[in-house]
Amino acid sequence: MDVVKAAQLSGRTLEKVMMHPLVLLSIVDHYNRVARDTRNRVVGVLLGTSSRGVVDVTNSYAVPFEEDDKDPRIWFLDHNYHESMFSMFKRIKAKEHVVGWYNTGPKLKEKGLDVHALFTKYDSALQPLFPWI
Repeated sequence: MDVVKAAQLSGRTLEKVMMHPLVLLSIVDHYNRVARDTRNRVVGVLLGTSSRGVVDVTNSYAVPFEEDDKDPRIWFLDHNYHESMFSMFKRIKAKEHVVGWYNTGPKLKEKGLDVHALFTKYDSALQPLFPWI
């Protein structure tokens, strides 16, 4: 999804997204550790700041995620793990908040909308940032 479509979905203007290299390396490492040579996806959280249409993604962490291959309506994302990790990150960098989430794979599946809806419970103004790696 490009920046213009993302901005139209949220009702806010999003002009620029900056993603630090460590975030990209962290996502690739997560995929290599968990899902390499499989058809499984990995999901994680993007942390950073947003101000005046600019989102600065400075950190990320993996979140345990599983999905049923046979029934696309069945999936599991560990909310408790996410909340614990976010709490720890907030102690280190209080200004960072959830600015998006990532998932690996060749395309965004329909359940990605459900995952996004789950993350908007933590921040209703969450922009749909989807880094493609």
